[in-house]
Amino acid sequence: MAGHGRGRTARRGRAAGCVLAVLLLGAACSAPGRAPDATAGEVQRVLDGRAAAVLKHDADGYLAAVDPAATGLRAAQGAEFANLAQVPLTFWAYRVNGVERHGATATAAVDLRYRIQGYDTAPVTAGRTLTLERRGARWYVTGDRPARGAAQLLWQQGRVTAVHGAHSLVLGVGQEPARLHEIAAAEDAAVPAVSAAWPGKWAGRVVVLVPGSLEAMAALLGAPAASYRGIAAVTTGEAGGAGTAPADRVIINPDAYAVLGDLGRTVVLTHETTHVATRAHTSPATPMWLSEGYADWVGYRDTGRTAAQAAPELQKAVRAGALPADLPTDADFGFDGGADRLARAYEGGWLACRMIASRWGEAALARLYTEIGEQAQREGAAEKAMGDQLGLTPREFTAQWRAYVRAELG
Repeated sequence: MAGHGRGRTARRGRAAGCVLAVLLLGAACSAPGRAPDATAGEVQRVLDGRAAAVLKHDADGYLAAVDPAATGLRAAQGAEFANLAQVPLTFWAYRVNGVERHGATATAAVDLRYRIQGYDTAPVTAGRTLTLERRGARWYVTGDRPARGAAQLLWQQGRVTAVHGAHSLVLGVGQEPARLHEIAAAEDAAVPAVSAAWPGKWAGRVVVLVPGSLEAMAALLGAPAASYRGIAAVTTGEAGGAGTAPADRVIINPDAYAVLGDLGRTVVLTHETTHVATRAHTSPATPMWLSEGYADWVGYRDTGRTAAQAAPELQKAVRAGALPADLPTDADFGFDGGADRLARAYEGGWLACRMIASRWGEAALARLYTEIGEQAQREGAAEKAMGDQLGLTPREFTAQWRAYVRAELG
């Protein structure tokens, strides 16, 4: 599989495209004689009723919060409600963070919080900006849009089809059910493969989102489509997330995923599932060569692929006399250097992890990953962990890695 077809992780806190930012609006002027926080409380009560309607599958109750005169919004919100029908929700709530009121109109900064049954141990939060109008004694929603910097939600793209696997929940929009079942089967195979390689405790289940296009995928990430062209999948999640964090989401780029063969799809989903499994042990101290290299190492672990087969771009460079001088940097995993540079970065990280597993053992590789991830900052983390687990300095490790790359690919 070509390197540019691999998956990619998008860490909250380390990848700006996947942060669900919330626009916090301070309380502003209210009507004379009205306490500044009264409007927020009134809006909160309206939204509490709307949230209860979602869990009761009550379309009329959901639309009761929308201005009767806003016919276009009511139609759009009704369609969005219908799109949610197959999503197994166990929690749905709104939290009003701030309100700006100008007479009979207001703008509210709101957190939508939801939890998928059996997968999320904590709510997923999405920032929303609502506009409202007061009619008589109550407020009605007249506008509902993502907060500044927030991403689109899957059910805002169309009706969601849900496929339940043994270890997975696949939610798709604009996809044939047969394709979603194929992805669920592949994910169900990836989960035990990851558990066999990663000794750490993890949930052992994955939510996979399959939007209708590359552009729709980018909208779910709040990023330009060009950033993910050729990337088959990404994993969104909270670096260092523990049991109080919502479940990660594997988001598939249907355009790139469709052109992969069976092996490529297996590697991609196993790679992304590894990010889910290792998330609690991934931190700002973890270099990209290790996090992406480890995910690729797990992905290729049981495939029988040789170094030359799995690292073609790096082999071209080595045979052209361009042996890397150092391990891939985080910048090498960016998109501004082109697909070839990105592929070489993934392949170099994979070979580093492959070398560790073959010389020091798979358990030592996992311990190295865990020890580095336990550190709060990058500086000094690799030095200590390499010394503890491999008995090497980073300089010595890099020299061994360069020799290993030359031997395997030269």
